[in-house]
Amino acid sequence: MAKKQQQKPSTKPAQHKGSGTSFPEFLQNVKLQSWLIFGLAFLLYANTLKHGFVYDDGIVITDNMYTTQGVKGIGGILSHDTFFGFFKSEGNEMLVTGGRYRPMSLVLFAVLYQIGGASPFLFHLATVLLFAFGCLLLYRTLLLLLKPAEQSGGYLVAWLATVLFAVHPIHTEVVANIKSCDEILTLIGCLAALYYALKAWDTGNRKWAIAAGVVFFLACLSKENAVAFAVLIPLALWFFRSPGTGNTSIWKTSIPIFTAFVAFIIIRGAILPWSSVLGGSEPMELMNNPFLKFEGGQWVKFAPAERLATIFYTLWKYLQLLVVPHPLTHDYYPRHIGIMTFGNPLVLLSLVAYSFMGYWAIRGFKRRDAVAFGLLLFLLPLGIVSNLLLPVGTNMSERFLFLPSVGFCLVAALFLSRLMENNRSLAMGLFGISVLLFSIKTILRNPVWESNDRLFMTDVAVSENSAKLQNACGQLLLKQLKTEKNAEKKRAMGQDAIARVNKALTFYPDFKAAIINRAGTYFELGQFPESIADYRKALELAPTDPQRKTMLALSLREGGKFYGQQKNDLVNAFKCLDESWQINSKDPETARLLGVGNFVQGKIPEATEWFVKAEEVAPKDAVSLWELGLAYSNMGNQAKAVELHERATAIDPNIAQKAASGGMQ
Repeated sequence: MAKKQQQKPSTKPAQHKGSGTSFPEFLQNVKLQSWLIFGLAFLLYANTLKHGFVYDDGIVITDNMYTTQGVKGIGGILSHDTFFGFFKSEGNEMLVTGGRYRPMSLVLFAVLYQIGGASPFLFHLATVLLFAFGCLLLYRTLLLLLKPAEQSGGYLVAWLATVLFAVHPIHTEVVANIKSCDEILTLIGCLAALYYALKAWDTGNRKWAIAAGVVFFLACLSKENAVAFAVLIPLALWFFRSPGTGNTSIWKTSIPIFTAFVAFIIIRGAILPWSSVLGGSEPMELMNNPFLKFEGGQWVKFAPAERLATIFYTLWKYLQLLVVPHPLTHDYYPRHIGIMTFGNPLVLLSLVAYSFMGYWAIRGFKRRDAVAFGLLLFLLPLGIVSNLLLPVGTNMSERFLFLPSVGFCLVAALFLSRLMENNRSLAMGLFGISVLLFSIKTILRNPVWESNDRLFMTDVAVSENSAKLQNACGQLLLKQLKTEKNAEKKRAMGQDAIARVNKALTFYPDFKAAIINRAGTYFELGQFPESIADYRKALELAPTDPQRKTMLALSLREGGKFYGQQKNDLVNAFKCLDESWQINSKDPETARLLGVGNFVQGKIPEATEWFVKAEEVAPKDAVSLWELGLAYSNMGNQAKAVELHERATAIDPNIAQKAASGGMQ
């Protein structure tokens, strides 16, 4: 009898059922579909082309000293942390956990700045075109990955996945916000690397493997989360290419990818501290470390269980936003995401969902299940930005889903293609409704990114517990407050600003920026005691900050004027003015007011001394010169008084009339 043949594990590439045989020829026209996908992606975001620079755009474009130099700044971009050109000083750029080395997008911005200057249209046009190209590249890469000529349903799956990716509203932050162009460049680099690696396997031509390494290196220079594809590309070869079918091996094909990754790490380590490669130490500052809580008058770290539960809650939110992308917001800073425990049912549901996905991915590895690869394509990029492995400085962000959503869309497309075998109408109905609703949501969400005013005031309704966003809204209101002429509107606006800042401070009691904004708002409303108290508090938190000292001096000066002129309280007036002068002895207005205060009290010699100090600091100030002249006149020195009044009149011919009418305050 013949021996029973031993069964071996399957070496077939990933299989997926679908309706490839009945797939319309129109949709098998790859060239036509490529153009249609490009056009769809572009049109969905065409309404962002008239937007301005918003949110973090200033950090990488308009307020970045390297970007604004055009091509001359490229050397500085390549040799420094991404945020160095904004902070403009050593050390401050490392306030962001782990530092950032993402020069590719800034190099692009420098070139665009060289061409068109600070034209938002040019930057938005480039971003939308890159996104459209990324969608086209995704389609062509999935076609090559799935090899529809050999496997059933490849055309359908590639088309379904790409259309879902193009219309998904979760991508509005990436495309509508120019700064997030780094995400698009990373996607393009990773997809191109996968495409070339597949070409290298299929043709056996070494040049494609080298090309894969080059574009993957550029992807790493765009954003660090490209590292996931150093694992995903070899996995793609394992899942979708049978051993022995190519003229090379997975290892040989992947060598340029690994080499590019190592080269990137070495370059990054040469420019940033080596410790930052693994995320660096987490700062004890809430806006850069969301896993802190205020207890006993100090900041302490979350308990391990609290941290893990909070992370799994955000992972659940990611799943929810991929399936139902509503509501959307640009801000997930503390405490938009609260402190979670494993008693929260959504945390437990998240744990179950991700455990199931992990189990499916592992179980499908040997069988080379396409869905298992799609899950890995989702899980690995998401894991990098999840805070599970490395701290990313915030709880979550919609832009973090840009790369992982490729995996989500692939899995969704695979399930839809399988559903079509049994119920084509249901599958196409689900797909059509999703595309329609996603497209509408994308088009309606885009205008929110038109300006900071609109973005902040819209999203604060969603992220009402975000200290950062509440403070940003307060800052916007303060800016409007300074130009508002209507007293009633100004008061209402100021009260709204203070209420928002106070809410931010309930979540972050020593939020320096919020305290300064509240101080500025009190200043504009003429509430000087409150303004002075806040500037003192801000200075306590940063004793060496010269700007805060200047603002405290200014608030003290105006407080002194307020006490003297409106309250007739000379004791508090002199107290404020004396302290203001001690902080800033170069302010002529403070010296002048001290002169006026002494003059009113009949202390003419003391008044004269202060008027002289004001004149020394500001020799061309007509008011100080006129008042100094009055002081000399009261001291009997008429010649000096006449000389000073003539100098004042030469500067301001109406100074005498202003003095006579009491117009000098």
